[in-house]
Amino acid sequence: MHLLDVTMFWSVSGGVRRYIDAKRRWTQRHMGWTHSVATPMRDDATTVQIPALPLPGSGGAYRLPWRRDASARLLQEARPDLIEAGDPYRLAWAALDAADALAIPPIAFCHSNLEALAGETAGPRFGRAAQRAARRYARHLYRHFELVLAPSRAMAAHLRDWGITRVVHQPLGVDTATFHPRRRNPRWRASLGLPEDARLLVYAGRFAPEKNLELLAAALRRLGPRYWLLTVGSGPLQLRGDRIITVSALSEPVLLATVLASCDLFVHAGAQETFGLAALEALACGLPVVARRAEGLAELVDDSVGRTVERPRAEDFAAAIADVLDGDTRASLAAAARRRAEASDWERVLPGLARRYLRVLGGDAVL
Repeated sequence: MHLLDVTMFWSVSGGVRRYIDAKRRWTQRHMGWTHSVATPMRDDATTVQIPALPLPGSGGAYRLPWRRDASARLLQEARPDLIEAGDPYRLAWAALDAADALAIPPIAFCHSNLEALAGETAGPRFGRAAQRAARRYARHLYRHFELVLAPSRAMAAHLRDWGITRVVHQPLGVDTATFHPRRRNPRWRASLGLPEDARLLVYAGRFAPEKNLELLAAALRRLGPRYWLLTVGSGPLQLRGDRIITVSALSEPVLLATVLASCDLFVHAGAQETFGLAALEALACGLPVVARRAEGLAELVDDSVGRTVERPRAEDFAAAIADVLDGDTRASLAAAARRRAEASDWERVLPGLARRYLRVLGGDAVL
């Protein structure tokens, strides 16, 4: 059996890549399947290279295919038995074309909320119109797939609200052996040149508008000189300022785990996360998390493993951060964070995904 993942979201350290890498290893080890990736990004692990142009505004992280027919032919030549589209753009339509030509079932994994992204990009003046258009487009696209996987219950609800019926909640997971509290490295932390009493906050992910990084910077200014913010990733909106340190996106999961475990608290101000994989990886490293109480993050984070913030206000984030790090509950929060992540280890999550694949291949997409 040959599974082909098709996506333009193949950045150096992105969550989609970590999902696909984990799935590749698991299906090869436990099911004996062949696995390939079709993507426009240049990478040694790429089996199918899709012609594409750099995507404006992505900071070089993504490339956009422009020829649907040529992409579909390349996908057909890979001769998969099952094809999964990991983005809702040109490649998704090419995946549908290839699946139709090969008479195989197409699956989609909805990693991004098109409606919310459209509203954010269009701004307050044209946001509502852009959201309506995005909703119509998503309905038109996803109704063609045998099954649409959603990483959170919130995203599954959005898809159903858009009129998509063949939707199931399929959470992502984490490698709890790699992302572990034992990765904490005092020498690495000392290399940052921080004061001994520093409290180090960390954000990992794309530097994009919907991540609300400026909100984290504003909270940092309110918290005072003991607090520092480490941002790990890439993108067009890099933060700069006093007590802000930036590390480029880390391609090796062990390096990312070392960075996360060596910090004191994970922070995320985004309100559009369909899951929040970086937050889960931080939990696995024993870090409490302070995040927006919104979308997928609200399903990962609560007061037992950190704090959630209802409103996008710097003072609210600052208060939540101080509540965790100034109080006497951080150790218990860290232990609970690790336990929550262990329940989402890839070894627990991926068997359910495999069962969905097998049922779709057997002609039953109602899971």
